[in-house]
Amino acid sequence: MLLNISNHPSSRWTDQQKKTAEQQFETIEDLAFPNISPEATAGDVQILAGEFIKKINKRSPKAVHLMGEMTFTYALVSKLKKAGIKCIASTTNRIVEEKDGKKIVQFQFVQYREY
Repeated sequence: MLLNISNHPSSRWTDQQKKTAEQQFETIEDLAFPNISPEATAGDVQILAGEFIKKINKRSPKAVHLMGEMTFTYALVSKLKKAGIKCIASTTNRIVEEKDGKKIVQFQFVQYREY
């Protein structure tokens, strides 16, 4: 199973991203990415990462797809790798279109890349 920890639930992924995940990991489960306060200290982030390790271990994933706030992502990836759990990120092409003075950004999934 692939455990998705991001602000993008797998139900909203493109068909290509879901299909690739299912081919590599069979199933996908979501765990919402935590809301990290900009006032949080490095210690706060480490504590939260420790709490997430416990939640992840209960699910026994083959891999964790992790995308979000960078210091938490770094802390959690470090802990997951020490525990022998594969961590991946999704890579995308960023497609930007300007329309009526506004930028419209779309992301096109390309692949999963290991941390």
